[in-house]
Amino acid sequence: MFDTMNPKTHKPMHILIDLVILIIVIAAIAYMLTSLHLVPIGYSSIFYGIVAIVSGLAITTIVSKAVYDATSKSVGNHNAASLGFIIKIVGYTLTLLIFFSYFKIGLGAALAAGGFSGLVLGLASQNVLSNIFGGIMILITRPFKVSDRITISTWQYGLDAPAYPPKFWSNDFIIPGYTGIVKNISLIYTYLTTDDNTPLRIPNSILVQAAIFVQSGSDARVVRTKYEIPKSVDPDDAIKSIKKSIQTLKFVKSDPIIKILESTLNTYIIVIEALCEGQYEETPRSEIIKATMKTVNGLIKK
Repeated sequence: MFDTMNPKTHKPMHILIDLVILIIVIAAIAYMLTSLHLVPIGYSSIFYGIVAIVSGLAITTIVSKAVYDATSKSVGNHNAASLGFIIKIVGYTLTLLIFFSYFKIGLGAALAAGGFSGLVLGLASQNVLSNIFGGIMILITRPFKVSDRITISTWQYGLDAPAYPPKFWSNDFIIPGYTGIVKNISLIYTYLTTDDNTPLRIPNSILVQAAIFVQSGSDARVVRTKYEIPKSVDPDDAIKSIKKSIQTLKFVKSDPIIKILESTLNTYIIVIEALCEGQYEETPRSEIIKATMKTVNGLIKK
């Protein structure tokens, strides 16, 4: 049920009521003008068809928004967004059928009247239709939900090797993509807010064929850090001391794994893998590097 005391649902319902009243007034005026033969009868169907389309789209959008606001707290953002998505599909379909009925066009006739014009329209709107079907597939398969933090990388790209110092010699790889919080899933776009607080709209047809890393499924992630240590520091002492210092960090959930990855002329490179709380890796990596730096500096001074 709608909470009439909630301003978020109260405002859309007021807009819906005002819109319905406006449509009734416009339809009544149009009927009177047609009855008095002030408007050619041939134009009345066109006018009513336009009113039906505009009214159907507006009512569907407002009802979908009102339902989402009314149910998001009780059933969750994802289920509320799915419900609003279904309402849009049903509302737009009914609007199209009503529009056909004004011109006395049956559904079978509309489908049979494809021909060249249908082919042209189909080619022109294939991107729009692919986005709509992509949104339906996302709704059915649910690879992610509203409020999830995800990384989107299309399958065409794969992994990129870094080419800037001092990373060019490492075996790190970069995943090209966008990371952010899912805010909404509509018929055409999925809306994200990236980690740098930038709004992002991604077509649903792209998401259907993309690799999606859902980072909200777990409350912890492995943070991988590299550090270069002078060869004057004994590696066994360094690994033992660094592991002990990292274990004191509150966000580290298990014993870190530390291994020597590579060696240069005067240094050796260690890799630290630690299971850390949260979905983000920048802050844990910063603290791990600071703890490692203090430990190595202490070993050098000995």
